[in-house]
Amino acid sequence: MTWIRAESVVYWLAFVAAFLCAAIWESVHPKRQLTGALERRWGKHAILFLTCSAASMAVYRISPVVTALAAAGSPIGLLNKPWLPLAGRCVLAVLVLDFVKYGTHWAYHAVPYLWRIHQVHHSDPDFDVSTAVRVHPVETLLTQGAYLGVVAVLAPPVLAVVVAEAVSCIESFLSHTNASLPGWVEWPLRMVLVTPDMHRIHHSEEVAEQGKNLGDIFPWWDYLFGTYLAEPAAGPEAMVTGLKGYQTSRSLNIGFMLAQPFCEAPPEPPMVSSAAGDAR
Repeated sequence: MTWIRAESVVYWLAFVAAFLCAAIWESVHPKRQLTGALERRWGKHAILFLTCSAASMAVYRISPVVTALAAAGSPIGLLNKPWLPLAGRCVLAVLVLDFVKYGTHWAYHAVPYLWRIHQVHHSDPDFDVSTAVRVHPVETLLTQGAYLGVVAVLAPPVLAVVVAEAVSCIESFLSHTNASLPGWVEWPLRMVLVTPDMHRIHHSEEVAEQGKNLGDIFPWWDYLFGTYLAEPAAGPEAMVTGLKGYQTSRSLNIGFMLAQPFCEAPPEPPMVSSAAGDAR
């Protein structure tokens, strides 16, 4: 029970602190002027977040830490072997769990059905800290299910799972912040962490750019697998965010966000579209 309480405290402290820091940062030094009212954006996205949280708790009733605790003595666990020092297992676990999130994100941009669900996140006509929680409940369930499955198989140290969850939460809010870092900080930092300017490219309306910069915490997977893009084609200032055809106030309606994967026929997934373009 100690680890479960610790996870809850750490996660929610990280959640609140990261959200407040990002919100203050983008309020003081906004990168762009939002096209919609801030109160409406935050209110609608908060309702969607609560819906996702309720769905996750109703379906799984367990957290990654509970799963890690249950799998600690698993004979098939790859990250619970005593021959590897605890520190090494923790570092390896954080890296592997982050790679899993990169791979899951890649799948959402490569598989047509998954893209239908993930497009809800990209159909936000603006880009700010609240975009981080603009996720369809089905995507939450699929992502959480895959993550819990990996934790169960790998049996990583509980400490590593707590750290990975907290850092991922912090990075999610910060990478979606409507703000920019000075160039002398931005370019060195994006060698080790996903920055707002780096992730904003991923939310470009240009399909080819939506398949870039998929990393969650670390950008190394993008560098390694060729999905890194330093600058958008239109330039950082002129780049337009969102999905073409959805950059209207309608995209902030709760009914629209919940129904979009089932009622709207999206274009080909970014990865498929990019591959077709390269082939031509």
